[in-house]
Amino acid sequence: MSTYKLYYWPGIQGRGEFVRLAFEAAGATYEDVARLPAARGGGVAAMQKLMQGAAPQAPMAPPFVVAGDEMVAQSANILAWLGPELKLVPRDAANRRWAHQLQLTVADFVDEAHNTHHPIATHFYYEDQKREARKYTAGFLENRVPKYLGYFEGVLTRNPAGPRHMLGKSLTYVDLSIFQLIAGMRYAFPRAMARTESGYPNLVALHEATAQVPNVARYLASKRRIPFNQNGIFRHYPELDR
Repeated sequence: MSTYKLYYWPGIQGRGEFVRLAFEAAGATYEDVARLPAARGGGVAAMQKLMQGAAPQAPMAPPFVVAGDEMVAQSANILAWLGPELKLVPRDAANRRWAHQLQLTVADFVDEAHNTHHPIATHFYYEDQKREARKYTAGFLENRVPKYLGYFEGVLTRNPAGPRHMLGKSLTYVDLSIFQLIAGMRYAFPRAMARTESGYPNLVALHEATAQVPNVARYLASKRRIPFNQNGIFRHYPELDR
């Protein structure tokens, strides 16, 4: 497909970033629609129009991607669909299912990271749930982060093709997503990550190597890469980074 249309909130990386990274790494032509001016058919209104439309595949929430007659939502689902077309997943069906399984585990981690600043409900401001956020985050950093990172480190170590990639011999969308997890955690919890990430040398090496993939490096240095900020999934609140 020649051009993809990605719909996601324009001011944050969020869950849309996992899809952006795949497009950028593959050198695919895509439009980040909500970041385009309304005169070019862009803006949040254009995204909401599709979400509220009568299409059978209308999504509940972004991110979603439109290509031809298809409209596909949910980051892991989008990547499972795009992976073969972007050549970011092995050819055989078993490894494609394995990649999807890993991506779903990434999605679980992302949800828990989000809950560090919104442990009660997303419709309350962080300032309304600070006490609960401190309690939740303490358990997240002490118990959940080592569980997830330890699991991903083990997957890398056990890869029959070697620990350069999460699966197979080549870059996949799972590698890109692990890169984003490490980058996000370093932004949100620099002190905690400085203490713990040395225990996961293969993950750290994967992060560094992925950042140097030519298309990825160009993207990271460009204005297309939205900086981490206090409105996204990974947020840095010093009082939580213990």
